[in-house]
Amino acid sequence: MSRSVRPDHRPGESGDRLGVGGPVRGAGRPHALLVTVLLSEKESSMSATSGWPVVLASVVILLGCSSAPESLTSTVQADHFATAQWTEPINLGPVINSPDSEAAAALSPDEHTLYFVSNRTGGLGGNDIWASHRKCKTCEWETPYNLGAPINSAAAEGAPTLSHDGRMLFFFTTRADSIGLADIYVSHRLRTNADGDDDDGDTDEEPATAVWGEPVNLGPNVNSALAENGSYYTREGGGPNAVLYFNHVFPGVNLEIYRAEISKDGMPVGPAVAVSELNDPVAADQKVAIRKDGLELLLSSNRAGTFGSFDIWRFTRHSVQERWSTPPEHLGSPINTPDIDSQPSLSRNGRTLFFTSNRPGGFGNTDLWMSTRMPDDR
Repeated sequence: MSRSVRPDHRPGESGDRLGVGGPVRGAGRPHALLVTVLLSEKESSMSATSGWPVVLASVVILLGCSSAPESLTSTVQADHFATAQWTEPINLGPVINSPDSEAAAALSPDEHTLYFVSNRTGGLGGNDIWASHRKCKTCEWETPYNLGAPINSAAAEGAPTLSHDGRMLFFFTTRADSIGLADIYVSHRLRTNADGDDDDGDTDEEPATAVWGEPVNLGPNVNSALAENGSYYTREGGGPNAVLYFNHVFPGVNLEIYRAEISKDGMPVGPAVAVSELNDPVAADQKVAIRKDGLELLLSSNRAGTFGSFDIWRFTRHSVQERWSTPPEHLGSPINTPDIDSQPSLSRNGRTLFFTSNRPGGFGNTDLWMSTRMPDDR
């Protein structure tokens, strides 16, 4: 299937560039990130038309559930993690990580479920979304399970992120009915509060697996003829609409961060716009994670100052009405290394960080790692 590609067209923004998902590892690109997605007939045709290589990283994030929208304060607040130090990262071990590739972890709000992307055996396509449960916050992770259809398909899926009430799941996929090479979709949970992720203190010993409805494409306000991925749902300022951050991948495998307001039904209310202060003009900036209060943002980038391929950077602001601070803070060692350190995911209280790395000590191509910190005023 062939399709005309217009790299100069951006939904709602005349003259803006369009982009592709997250850095990945491809032939001849030792510093590209994560799992190379096999191209379908449609994608191969589009790649030849646009004249640039198509490689997609599975990017995974989960925000969880609460019974009501959270109201974020607009008053100036102190940065309680300004001088907090991250602990030496630990590998999540052989139950979560495999000899294949695991990436883009996402912790549910009650911290009992971990979502991530993997190309391990047992999946439906190239990269699938998987999840693992644990019975308590200090309990061991249980054997991961594949989310199955209709979330996963014979194509590639990644970057899961949940709405604040856990009833909507956003993710990207390269399936055949997408507008471009990779699009962001939303699925509504048909069985509510079924997987223990309702953030109400539920301590069911064996939570049931959620049942998800048929995914719906977010349409041209978010998706383009090229590729979008790295979706991340959050609420900013307590307004009626939520916000979806995501990646646009541009020709030349350059990534930028965009945001779109999202209605209660999960659909964008207007065209997405670039978050200019987060984007480096000559680097790939991908996969954000935002603390619950909306005052801290982490992203992975290969911008100047990185130790290796991709490193994790930190932006802050004093209120949710402000722009993100520049220049960002490089997290440094022990989080960043000369290897790939990417796709951060923060717990809601900001104390736990999950990320993807191919540093020594792993079990496969890329593994999931974890580090913790305590606030300065503990």
